[in-house]
Amino acid sequence: MNVADSSPWRELTNVEGLPLLGGHGRVRLRLQGDQGILWEVFYPAGVRSPEHRHSHDSYIYLLSGLLTGTVDGEPARLEPGQTLLHPTAVPHTVEAVRDSTWLEFKAPPSAAWK
Repeated sequence: MNVADSSPWRELTNVEGLPLLGGHGRVRLRLQGDQGILWEVFYPAGVRSPEHRHSHDSYIYLLSGLLTGTVDGEPARLEPGQTLLHPTAVPHTVEAVRDSTWLEFKAPPSAAWK
């Protein structure tokens, strides 16, 4: 069994090398394994990511708040308890309409995330 305590929060200022818009978020590592990594992410209301894509799948589970955005140009809305996939290489955006916290599982993991 691989159980881990949460790491400390750290400031999140960019995503995939692009600056967040409307402010900064926070992120902390929840658990990491050979096949993936689990982050806890917080965006205050009004913070959003620019359109970006990445070389991994990101599975989102919203704990609290309200997120909107796009996935491959299609509108997306996520309420607490809902899930969303940002697939590999697909452009997407994320915006916190309300202060929002979510779990984000990324697979496969990248050495850059350590």
